Amino acid sequence: MRRRDAGEAGMKTTTRRGMVAGMAAIGIGAVARSTPVAAGRDPDLGPNVLVVDPGAPGAQAIIARWFKEQERAHFTDRRRAILLKPGNHRLDINVGFFTQVAGMGARPGDVTVTGHVHAEADWANGMALVNFWRGAENLTIRPPDGADRWAVSQAAPYRRIHLAGDLALDDGGWSSGGFMADCRVDGTIRSGTQQQWFTRNSHMGGWEGSNWNMMFMGVAGAPASRFPTPPYTTLGTVPVIREKPFLCVGPGGAWTIFVPALRRDVAGVSWDQPPAGRHLPLNEVLIADPTTPVATINRALAAGRHLLLTPGIYRLREPLRVLRADTVVLGLGLATLLAEGGSAALTIADVPGVTIAGLLIDAGPQASPMLAQVGPRGADGDHRANPTLLADLFFRVGGAAIGNAATCLEINSHHVIGDHLWIWRADHGDRDSGRVHVGWDESRATHGLVVNGDHLTCYGLFVEHFQGWQTLWNGEDGRTFFYQNELPYDPPSQRAWRADSPRGWAAYKVADHVCRHEAVGVGVYANFTADPSIVLASAVEVPDTPGVRISHVTTISLGGGKGTIAHPVNEAGDAARPGSIRQTLTRYAGRGT
Repeated sequence: MRRRDAGEAGMKTTTRRGMVAGMAAIGIGAVARSTPVAAGRDPDLGPNVLVVDPGAPGAQAIIARWFKEQERAHFTDRRRAILLKPGNHRLDINVGFFTQVAGMGARPGDVTVTGHVHAEADWANGMALVNFWRGAENLTIRPPDGADRWAVSQAAPYRRIHLAGDLALDDGGWSSGGFMADCRVDGTIRSGTQQQWFTRNSHMGGWEGSNWNMMFMGVAGAPASRFPTPPYTTLGTVPVIREKPFLCVGPGGAWTIFVPALRRDVAGVSWDQPPAGRHLPLNEVLIADPTTPVATINRALAAGRHLLLTPGIYRLREPLRVLRADTVVLGLGLATLLAEGGSAALTIADVPGVTIAGLLIDAGPQASPMLAQVGPRGADGDHRANPTLLADLFFRVGGAAIGNAATCLEINSHHVIGDHLWIWRADHGDRDSGRVHVGWDESRATHGLVVNGDHLTCYGLFVEHFQGWQTLWNGEDGRTFFYQNELPYDPPSQRAWRADSPRGWAAYKVADHVCRHEAVGVGVYANFTADPSIVLASAVEVPDTPGVRISHVTTISLGGGKGTIAHPVNEAGDAARPGSIRQTLTRYAGRGT
C-alpha cells in the first residue's frame, strides 16, 4: 500500500450543513441535550465530533488537521470522533491518537469509504508499539490500491469493517498486539511484526505471519491450530457474545443507538443478514459533554435514560451510577472518565443487560479503592439470559498524570461478558510534553482486574504492569480467551515487589478455592528493567483441580533477558530467562483430568 498524505489533493468530501462554520460557533460549555431530536435533524454532539454527509466539500481538510494534531499526541486531553453518514465517501482518513472513525449505517455496506481508513507509525519511524487509543468501526473500505494498514497495539479496536483488499497490521517496526471483531477482510491479513493478535467472529481471505500468540475464534479463513509452531490457536465458535452498540442513521434521517442482540455458539460476522437487536431513539438518551454535572447524568440514569458521552475528559468526584437493567452507556471518541478525590468513576447495580462501551477510565492522584465496579460485593443475581457487556473498555493509571488505584475493575455480578479490555498501569509517559507520571512509588495500583462473580467470559483481555496480581479470579466458571500481560518494569528489587514471598505476583491468579476455570491463549512477558535479577515463580497460578484448564501459554524474557519467569503454569514448564528467552506450554490441567 502506498503511503498517503491525509490532505492529499483530489479528494472531494462533505460535512453536515454548516459544519465548518458551526464548529466555531458551538460552545464547549453546551449543556446536556435532553430534549427530543427531530427526525432528519442532526443532534448537537459538540465541537469534537465531525459528522460527514457524502457529497459536500470540507471534511478532508478537517480530517487532515485533526490527524496532524493527534498523530503524536498519545497523552493529550483532546478527544475526537468522525462519524460518516450512509453513502459513498471519497476520503483518506489517517487515524491518530484518541480518534474514533465510525460509519452510521445499519450494516457496514451502508457507509463506503473509497480511499483509506488507516493507522500508520510514521511518527515513530514505523514502530507501532505505542499506537494506542483509536478505533475504526462499521464501514466498508475500498482502497484504490487494494490494501490498507492498521498498525496498532493496545486499545485500538477494528470492528465491524468490510475491507475490500489486503490488510497489514504492522508498519515495519514492532507492534504489540491488537483486537479485531465482526470484520470481513476480502484479501490477506499480514501480521508482520505483531507480537500477538486476537480475532473473533470474522471472515478473512487468508492470514500470513506469527510471532508469539495469535488467536482466532469463530473466524472463517483462519489458519488451523498449530500451537506452538506457529503459535496459532483457532476455535470454531464463540460461546456467547453481544456486539458493541453503535450510532445509526435511518433512511428518514432519524438517529438511534443500535444494540445488537445476544448470540450463542456463533461463527462469522453478525451482519451477513440484517442483524437482530433493538434501536434506541435519541429521545431516550441523555447526550452529555464534560460540563454536564454528574448529578444530572445520574438523575437521567436513575430515570431510565441511556447515556451518550461525547468526546472529552469527564472529571468525577462521585461515580456515574447505572441502576437499571438494559441501560446503555456509549462513549464517542474515547470519552474519558477521570476519577478524582478517591472516588470510583463508574458503578453498576446488580441488574441484567447493561452495556458499557467505548470509554477510557483514568485514575486520579488520590487513590481510589476501585475505578469501576460491576455489581456490589455479594451480588447474586442470575443474569445468564441477559448478561452485561463491557466492550472496548480501557483503564489507565499514571502516564498522563499521577494516578493511584487499588483495583481498576472489580466484577461482582454473574454472567458478565468482557469484549476487549485493556487495563494498564503506565510504563511510560510523554517526555516531549512533560507528562511522565510513572514510577514504583508515584503512580501505584495493585490489581488490574478482580473477578468475584461467576460465569464471566472475557475475549481479548490485556492487563499490564500492576504491582500485585495483575488479574485475580475468585469466581467460578470463568473463561478467558486470549490474555496478554507484561509484568511491571519497575520493581526496584525482588523484596520490594513482594515482601512476604520470593515467588513474586503471578500475572494471572485463580484463587485456591476455585473448582472450574478455563484460559486459552495466554501470553506473559517479563521486562524487569529496574532489577533484571527478579524471578517470577509462575506466570499463571491456579488450583490443582480437575476443573481448571489452562492451554497455549507463552512466556518470554524481554530485552535480551531482563528477568526470569521460572514456569508458565504452577510448577509446570521451563523457564523463560536469559539464554532461554521464550517458552511455551501447550496444556495444563489439574489432577484427575
